[in-house]
Amino acid sequence: MSRILAADGVAPTPSALRTVWNSPLYRGATFALFLSGLGASAAAPQITLFLVDDLHVSLTTAGLYYLTSITAPVAGYLVGARSDRTGRRLGLFRLCALAGFLGWTAMAVSDQVWMPFVISAVVLAFAGAAGSQLFAAVHDELRAGAGSVGDGIVSIVRMAMTAGWIVGPVAGSLLATAAGPRAMLVATGLCTLAQVVPMGFARTPSARTPSARTPSARPGAKTPATSEARTEISAVRPGPHLGVRAMLPLLAFTGLYVLVYAGEPIKYGYLTIYMLNDMRLPTAVSGAVIGIQPLIELILMPVAVVVARRIGMMPLMVLGAAFGVVANLCFALTGSAFGMFAGQILMGGVWGVFAGLGIIVAQRLLPEAVATASAVFMSSPAIASALGGLTGSLGVSLLGLPLVFLAPALYSLVATIGIAFMSRSRHAVG
Repeated sequence: MSRILAADGVAPTPSALRTVWNSPLYRGATFALFLSGLGASAAAPQITLFLVDDLHVSLTTAGLYYLTSITAPVAGYLVGARSDRTGRRLGLFRLCALAGFLGWTAMAVSDQVWMPFVISAVVLAFAGAAGSQLFAAVHDELRAGAGSVGDGIVSIVRMAMTAGWIVGPVAGSLLATAAGPRAMLVATGLCTLAQVVPMGFARTPSARTPSARTPSARPGAKTPATSEARTEISAVRPGPHLGVRAMLPLLAFTGLYVLVYAGEPIKYGYLTIYMLNDMRLPTAVSGAVIGIQPLIELILMPVAVVVARRIGMMPLMVLGAAFGVVANLCFALTGSAFGMFAGQILMGGVWGVFAGLGIIVAQRLLPEAVATASAVFMSSPAIASALGGLTGSLGVSLLGLPLVFLAPALYSLVATIGIAFMSRSRHAVG
């Protein structure tokens, strides 16, 4: 499989950057995903404070909010399957963005404890599928002939979401402090809705009965096809009826990704507390420790594309998951500022690999239904959030700090072994 999944693109070179800028679809998706990351990351650290301070729930009850994310994979699958049947990527994207706006706005005016839980489980579950539809639309466009810069284009688009996650927590904290958490939630809704603006009036044609292959469907054919016409190549076939067997490689990869990701909610929930209360590190130092990971991640994402072209995507992901093992061991066993920085730098390496290449691998594992593949893969953080929250709660009570980080180290070890096995398997992925 490693040979099949080996990256056939190049790093985000100036050619890839120029291609993104010149394409309304790529450029729009880049700005839209930045807004998506900005809004989501602004709200994520503030939700618990909103529930505790404004709705007066206990910390235990507030922690249960994150379990509502388990509905996101179901919603993502439904949206992805619909997208693959109809080919209407951007129409569904706009509906999901609207759902996000309505959900976050309703959350902001909630005055009953049950309301945020129901809103998150029912409405915001569908909002999370917006990004997967953009990646499916980008994939359709790349199939029309992006040449050797295809993976570099995906990396640039994905980097925009990471950039949003760098800016969002700071912006959300400042807004919540200045105007209150309800205003921050409204702003998150506006960011979610604003995703539709960079996409303009672009659309993808609906699925129709298969017809004779057009010249634009042949690599290298010279046609005056527009972006919209090229996207039609992937929409002229009716959506596939997928069986569980066909989806097994994708589900296995997504499950292993969940194990890698499960350490993030544990880290964000307890690492700062450990550094401040147990290690007695200055606030500036602990803040620098937390902030260095997304910076390293952003730097390494284009590097990962270059390395993947040489050694293959799956072998590189084995290395990335192994970084997660060592990073969590640093958190659990070193007890020093140096160990915390080392762990976060290694975690930057983990996400430089998985954030940049994960969506590409997922789509190649289910090439006949890329929207479904994108939706399933991009719902994995929701599952990981629930798993990590439960593991962290139990781990702290049983092991305490900092030994709770041995649990995500074990998860990453299992993922390392699993991805290594997948890289040597003979699954046909197209």
